[in-house]
Amino acid sequence: MKKLLLNLAALAMAHLAASMLLASGQPANPEKHAINPPGTAAGAPFSNGILAGNTLYVAGQEGLDNGKLRPGGIGPETQAALENIKKIVELAGLRMEDVVSVNVYLADMADFAEMNKVYKTFFPEPRPARATVQVAGLVNNARIEITAIAVKTK
Repeated sequence: MKKLLLNLAALAMAHLAASMLLASGQPANPEKHAINPPGTAAGAPFSNGILAGNTLYVAGQEGLDNGKLRPGGIGPETQAALENIKKIVELAGLRMEDVVSVNVYLADMADFAEMNKVYKTFFPEPRPARATVQVAGLVNNARIEITAIAVKTK
């Protein structure tokens, strides 16, 4: 009898959770949509962004212009990487104000201050939560790669 009551209680809790999800307007399993700006190379093994429900996950973006690193070092590369993120965010119907989390990967932590100068120009207050780490290397010998998560709240 005790086991039956526990099973019924668990079933009731699952039903309550599902009802709350449906009442919030969020599907239990939101559809996923790939977000790839025009000009994205066909056949890549990843999407530049995935929109799942009201959340956008942006893949790592380097400071590329037409497939080549923007010359000039960390400042121009940071600018290009964030411009690429902004394109993906806006293509998904969100704004940079909707970005809630960012990960910055630097080839050299000595570039931290210069990266921050450019970074601050893309995000209004309150700025997203962020982690910045130095890595052993990046694809294309880039100096920076940035990922982001945005949530549509309005």
